[in-house]
Amino acid sequence: MSAHPAARPDPSPAVPPGARLATFLAAYDEALARWPLPVETLTVPTPYGATRVNACGPREGRPLVLLHGGGATATCWSATAAALAGAGHRVLAVDLVGDPGRSTLDRPRLGGLPDLLGWLDAVLDGLGVPAADLAGHSYGGWIALRYALHAPARVRRLALLDPTQCFTGFRPGYLLSVLPLLLPPRTAAKARAYLDRESGGTGLDPAWRELYALGFADFPAARPVTGPRPSAAELRTLTAPTLVLLAERSRTHQAHTVAAHARRALPDATVTVVPGASHHTLLTAHPDELNRHLTTFLTPDRR
Repeated sequence: MSAHPAARPDPSPAVPPGARLATFLAAYDEALARWPLPVETLTVPTPYGATRVNACGPREGRPLVLLHGGGATATCWSATAAALAGAGHRVLAVDLVGDPGRSTLDRPRLGGLPDLLGWLDAVLDGLGVPAADLAGHSYGGWIALRYALHAPARVRRLALLDPTQCFTGFRPGYLLSVLPLLLPPRTAAKARAYLDRESGGTGLDPAWRELYALGFADFPAARPVTGPRPSAAELRTLTAPTLVLLAERSRTHQAHTVAAHARRALPDATVTVVPGASHHTLLTAHPDELNRHLTTFLTPDRR
């Protein structure tokens, strides 16, 4: 176990600099307050900055770390946390460092994949969690998979929810479609239009949609750490039982193509395509189906 200071309750989390953040932070707190169960907010000191963790469920439950997609914040798990906590998990929803949220990055940016994995090592150490189940959505799925390859002894079970850059690349034309989002100026209106286009205008939680848009426009996010997909040889070393849950209508990639690649790379994995779900609505538009898949996989003794 590392000697990092232990996580501490965080009744008054530090506010990153910048007057325009006030609306974003208020929206974040409002979104978290609407979770259907009590949430304990923790600050975990790490060498890279203070990390916010939203914790719920039994304190002695099996630890389950949740990693959100880019810009989504840890509040995106509102439709999932209660079901996972009810299944006996200690749910630990993490705000990615350097991303919109209540974590703070104490340097201009992370120095690549080793820093990103070292940060997550430090988070688990600070939480006093030697090993956990790990679930990630989108970019968070890529981080979760990379972490399971980096520290296999610390990942018991791995759930990848419409993960990007894990088994295939992006759908042809997708990056061109998001190019307007990446060009200055960064505005909330651009982010709302992007989410509406990608989701077909349905299934998004309105409060989360607004929080995402405000974070995109007003949070001083660092450039995210990216990298290549894991190679076939790397994937063969994965030891954690794995669930790959894909959104049928995802525009980031072709779900059935990703499923085929995932089955070839991980023949023992559970790979499922969720009908009707899009990349950004998978966590909210079909909560009953998502929660059924996750709780069945993460609590196999309940099957």
